[in-house]
Amino acid sequence: MMNKDSALLQGAFLLSDKLCLPSSLASVQKDEWSRVGQPILEAVREICGQDQLSGRPNLTAVSWKKTVVCVVWLKLLSREAEEDVEVTWRENPLFSLQTSLPEVSRVILLELVKSTSAAHIFASFLLCLPQPQMCSELEKLTEHMMSNPTREDDVQLFLKVWWELWKGRDDQKAGEDNMEMMFASQCARLSSKAASLSPQAAKRLKLDTPDLPASNADVLHVLIHALKDMKDHVSSADLCFQSLSVSLTALYTAFLIDQKVVVPIKEKMHILCKIISIREKNNEELSPELIRETLRDFHASHTPSQFQPSRMQLSEALKIITELAQFWQSRGLLTVQDTSNPNHTAFQLEQSVQRLLTALDQTPAAVGENDDQETVKKTLRGLLQSLALPDMESSAEVSLKVTTTIITHRLEDYENFAALFASEASWAACDERWLDCLEKNQAAFRQHGTLTSLSSTLLRKLHSGSSNVSQCRKLMKITADIFSALSLEDKNRALAAQLGLSSRGFFGCSVPSAVTEGFEQELNMAFNCIIQGGAGASAAASQGNLNTAASLVARVAFQNPEAALRSCCHSAVFNKGAFSLMAKILQQLPGLGGQRGREDEAQKNEEEIQAGEESTAERRDAVSGSSLLCRCLQDMIRAKSLTASEKEQLLKFLGLLMMPVAAGEGEEEMQSFLLPQEVVNVFVLPNLSAMGHCSVDPELSLQLLHTALSVEVQGPASSPHWVLDCSPFPLLYVLAQLHHQTLRCWEQPPEGAVHLFSMDTKDLLVTVLTSLGQVVGAEVAADPSSWSRALFWLYSKMEELDWTVRFHLKPVWRQHFKNEVPSSLLAVCDLPEEEWSGLDLLSYGPGTGLLAWMECCCISDSLQSTMLSRLSLDQHKPDHVSMFSKGLLVALTQTLPWCSVSQWSRLLKALKELISSSRLHVPFSLEYVDYLPLLDLRRFSDELRLSVLLLRVLQLLCGSSCSHWLSVDGWAHVGRLYSHAVRDVINSVRAKLPLPSSGASAVSASVSPRRPASRGSNPSLTPVKASIVSEDHLTEDSPVISQESHMEEKKTAPSQEVLFVLSQLFCHVQHVQVMMPGGQCEPLFLSSLEILSHYEAIMTAFPDSCSPLESDNIRHFFSTITDNLENQEMKAVLQQKIAQLVSSAA
Repeated sequence: MMNKDSALLQGAFLLSDKLCLPSSLASVQKDEWSRVGQPILEAVREICGQDQLSGRPNLTAVSWKKTVVCVVWLKLLSREAEEDVEVTWRENPLFSLQTSLPEVSRVILLELVKSTSAAHIFASFLLCLPQPQMCSELEKLTEHMMSNPTREDDVQLFLKVWWELWKGRDDQKAGEDNMEMMFASQCARLSSKAASLSPQAAKRLKLDTPDLPASNADVLHVLIHALKDMKDHVSSADLCFQSLSVSLTALYTAFLIDQKVVVPIKEKMHILCKIISIREKNNEELSPELIRETLRDFHASHTPSQFQPSRMQLSEALKIITELAQFWQSRGLLTVQDTSNPNHTAFQLEQSVQRLLTALDQTPAAVGENDDQETVKKTLRGLLQSLALPDMESSAEVSLKVTTTIITHRLEDYENFAALFASEASWAACDERWLDCLEKNQAAFRQHGTLTSLSSTLLRKLHSGSSNVSQCRKLMKITADIFSALSLEDKNRALAAQLGLSSRGFFGCSVPSAVTEGFEQELNMAFNCIIQGGAGASAAASQGNLNTAASLVARVAFQNPEAALRSCCHSAVFNKGAFSLMAKILQQLPGLGGQRGREDEAQKNEEEIQAGEESTAERRDAVSGSSLLCRCLQDMIRAKSLTASEKEQLLKFLGLLMMPVAAGEGEEEMQSFLLPQEVVNVFVLPNLSAMGHCSVDPELSLQLLHTALSVEVQGPASSPHWVLDCSPFPLLYVLAQLHHQTLRCWEQPPEGAVHLFSMDTKDLLVTVLTSLGQVVGAEVAADPSSWSRALFWLYSKMEELDWTVRFHLKPVWRQHFKNEVPSSLLAVCDLPEEEWSGLDLLSYGPGTGLLAWMECCCISDSLQSTMLSRLSLDQHKPDHVSMFSKGLLVALTQTLPWCSVSQWSRLLKALKELISSSRLHVPFSLEYVDYLPLLDLRRFSDELRLSVLLLRVLQLLCGSSCSHWLSVDGWAHVGRLYSHAVRDVINSVRAKLPLPSSGASAVSASVSPRRPASRGSNPSLTPVKASIVSEDHLTEDSPVISQESHMEEKKTAPSQEVLFVLSQLFCHVQHVQVMMPGGQCEPLFLSSLEILSHYEAIMTAFPDSCSPLESDNIRHFFSTITDNLENQEMKAVLQQKIAQLVSSAA
C-alpha cells in the first residue's frame, strides 16, 4: 500500500510523462528535462519539506531523496534486464512504488541527481557495485554529461561524484538505513549471474559487465579520460581549481602512498581551521556537518585509494593532468582573482599540488624519464606560483571552536583533538568555554596521554598566580574525575606520568589555600573510609573493597602522589594490622613505584671496592635517587621513634611490597612494587655504614636486609642477582665489622660511645651475613675472573677482624682460601693441612686449643661436625679424659657469655654428644640428699650430668675471678642462656615420661605397680649435704647395684625417678639464681616455676609416685631452698607454688 508521499511522487512522474507526449520519459532527451522535470522536482521538494533542494535537509528528507534515486535507478535497471514481474513482486521491497512509476530513461535518473544535489547519494549507490559495473555506470554518466547541452553544472556533478567515490562510505552514517544494502541486493538479483551468488554477497554486488572484463575495470582510467574529454566545458577558475584538485589528489592516493599518511594533529588542526575560515567567508556557517565533511575530505586526501589503477600508469595520468593544466592556464583560468580572499577550491588545489610535489621528490622513479619528471614538476610549480595564495593564520578563537565541535560531536580523530585541546595553554585562557567543553566531554579525555597534557595545563594555571580559585578547584575535580574513569592500566600510566611532572602533583608550588584545604579533606576522608572498611568482609566483598580502596588512593595520588604515599605509609605503620591492606593497594598501583634500572655490574667492581670507604654524606646523596615511597618512609622514621610493634608493621609492609605479584589480571609476569635493592640502598647501606649517625637503628636495618634477602625475585636465569646493585662486597665488610663488635659486646665501651648491637641481634646478623655470602658466592663462582680483585680486597679486610668472622664468609670465597684458625686449635684437633692453616694470635697462646675448638663448634653445624669428628682425645687414657674435661669446663666458662641463642643451642648439642660418648667426664654428686635413693637413674644420666656441668660453669663464672667480666646486661644474657639449657633438659625429661592425656588415676594404676610397704620408711629428702657419691652409681655397668636393687626397680614407678631428677634441676636452678649478681634473673625464675608445674603434674598424674610424708618433706625442702632468694616477690610466688605440691595419695 502506498502512502501519501508515494502517491505524490507517482502523480508527479505520471504528469511528467504526459508532458513528454507524443514521446515518454523512457525516451526523453537531456535538453527536455527543464520542461518535463518540474513536476518531479516539485514533488521531491514537497516530500523533503524544504524550500530549496540544495539546502541541508533533515534525516527524513535525506532518506526520501535516497529512496527516490534508488527507485528510479532500479526501475531503469529492471527495464534494461527485462525482469519478470512475477519474480519482482516477491523479491523487491520497493516493488509497489517502483511499478507505480512510468518507464524512465537514464536521462531522468542523472538529471534528477543533478537537480536535487544528490551526487553523494548517487556515489553511495555506485560504491555498492563491483568495479566493472561501476566503470560502466561512470561511462554512461560521462556520456550523459557530454551530450548536448553540456553546462558547468554537468562538470560539477561529475567532479562531485568523483570526489564522493574517493571519500568512500561515510562510516559515521553507516547503518542509518538499509537502502544501500537493498540496492546492492536488487542489483545482484538483476545480474545474469545472480543465481551463483550467496545471500552474503548482497553486501557487495558481484555483477560482471559483458563488455568490460573485471581485469580491465579501472575507475581512475575512466575518470581521468572523462575529465580530459570535457576540458572544453570547464569555463571558470573555480571549476578548474576543483578539477585539478580532485584529479591530483586521486593520483596521489592511488599511486604514491600505500598507507595512511599521519599528519601531526596540530598541523591537521591548522589546515582544517584555514579551510573552515575560508568557507565561513564564503557565507558558510560553521557547523558540525561542515566540519565533518571537511574531515572526510582531509581523510580522503591522505588515505590510499580503494580504486587501484590497472590500465593506467602514473606517468600517463600526470601527462594528461599537466596538459589539462597547461590548457586551462593558456585560457587564463588558473588565476586567483582576489588573493587576499581565496576561495575553498583554490586552497584545496594548493594543498593537492604541495602533497604531490613532496611525494614526487621522495619517489623520483615513479614518474619515469628525467625529462618527464622535470616537465611535470615545472608545470606543478608554475601552478603553485599562479595561485600565489598568502599564508593564512586562523585565530585561537576559530581553533577552539573547531576543536570543541569535533570533541563534542565525536567526529573523526576526536581523541587526538582532545589531547591537543588539553595541552593548548592559549585555549585554556578562555576559561569558561574551555572548562565547559572539558566538563561535558570527559569521556573524550580518558586516555592517559591526554590526561597528562591536561595535568600539565592545570599545573601551569595553578602556578600562574593569577588563576581563579573556583575555576582551579573545578578543573582539578574534572581532571580527577577523568582519571577515576580510566582503566587500572591507564591509571598506572597516568600516575607514572604525574610523578614525572612533580612528586607533589598539582601542589608542587605555591597553591591557593582553598585548593589545598579541599584536597586535604578528600585525602583524609579517603583513608578514613579505607581503614574503617578494611576488615570483616567476605572474600568477594574484600576484593571489591580492595578495588574501591585502590581507586580512592589512586585518585588522591594522582592529585598529590607524595601526600597519598605519606598517608599510606602512616596507615601501614601506625594503624594496627593496616600494613597488609596498604601493601595490597600499592601493589595494584605500580605507577606510584619509582624503580630504577640495573646497571652493568661488571663495570662496577672497581667502584664497589672504593664504595666500602665512602663517607656518610655520599651515602646520603645516593638516597636522593630513591623512590618516593622510600623517601616518605625515611621522613616518617626520622620524625618519630618507632615502637617495637610499629617496627614490626614496617618490616611486614616493606616485605609485602618487595614480594613479586602479577603485573596485571591474567598476566604471568611478576613484578614488585618496591625492588629489594632499593630498600637495601636506602635503608640499609647508609645506616649500617654511618656507625650510629643514622635515622634508622641498626637492628631495624638488619631486619630489613634479612627481609629483602628472603624475597624470591623471579628474573631471567642469566641475569645477575639484584644484590649486585647494592655494593655487595662493601656491605659484606660492614656486616663483618658489626659481627666483630658483637664478640666484645660485654666490654665497657669508650666514654660517650654506645654499643650498636646487642647479643639479641647477633643471630640475625649471622643469618644475614651467611645468606648474603651465599648469594655473592654463587655470583663469584659463575664469573670468578670478574670478581677476583673484589674477593682479595674483602679477604684482606678480614685480617683486621676476629678469626671466626672468616668462617661466616666461607660461602663467598669457597675453595679460594684455606680455613685459618688459631694454631692452638691444631694441637687438639687433627685437621688436614691442605684445608687448614694456623694463625699465631696473641689471644690464643698455649692451652687455648679447646677455647678455639668450642668457638668453632658455635659457628655452624657443619663446622661443629668437623670439630667433633676430628677431636684428638685418647679415651683409653683416663688422665687424657680428665685433663680434657677440666679444660673443656674452663673453655665453656669463657665461651658461654658471648654465645647467641642459636650458638648456645649448637654448643649444647656438642656437649650432649661429648657426654653421651663418654669423652666428657662429669662427676655427679648427690649434694641435695642425705642418703642414696633406691632409684635407677641410668636413663637420666645425660640430663643430670649436663645440669651439673652447667652448674659448675656458673659456679666458675660467678666466682670472684670471673664475676667482673660481665655487665648487668651480660649477666641477664647468661641467665637467658642457662634457662634455655634448663628448658632443654626439662623437655628431654618430659619426653621420657609423657603425661597421660586423660584419666590420670587410671593411668597411674596401670603404669605404677603397687608400692612396697617399706617405701614409707625411706629416708626423706633434706637440704643437708651428704657425702659425695661416685658417678659410677649412674653407669649402666655399675657393680654396686645388687640383685635386690633390680627387684626393687621392677616395683618402682618411673615417675619417682622423674620427680627426683626434677628436684635436682630445681636445686641447680635455685643455686645458680642465688649465685648470680643481682639474683633477680627472670628467665631463671620462670624456669623454676616450669619445673614446679611439671613436678605437680607428675604428682597428680601418678599419685603413687609420692607419699604424703614425702610430699611434705619436698615442700619443706623446696621452701628452704627458695629462702635464699633476695627478691621477695619471686620468693613469694615460688613458695606459693611449692605449697600446692600435695600428693594425691593423701
